[in-house]
Amino acid sequence: MYRRIRDLREDHDLLQKDVAEYLNCTQVCYSNYEIGKRDIPTDVLIKLCRYYHTSVDYLLGLTDEPAPYPRKEAPF
Repeated sequence: MYRRIRDLREDHDLLQKDVAEYLNCTQVCYSNYEIGKRDIPTDVLIKLCRYYHTSVDYLLGLTDEPAPYPRKEAPF
C-alpha cells in the first residue's frame, strides 16, 4: 500500500507537501504514511482514493486494477 501511494503521487508530479495539504496534515505525517511508519486512517485512505480516482482495493494491493468501482444509486 505504501509504495502505491508514493507511486501515484510521483506519477501525478506532486510533492509530499501537496498531498499533505489536501489531507490537512503535515508533510512529515504524510511522509510517515508513505514509508509505512504510520498506519493510514480509513478516512485518509478514502480521501486518497477520491483524489487519485482509484479504489481502496487498489491502494491496499488487493487488485492491480486502478479504476474505481462504479457508484451505486441509493435505493430510496
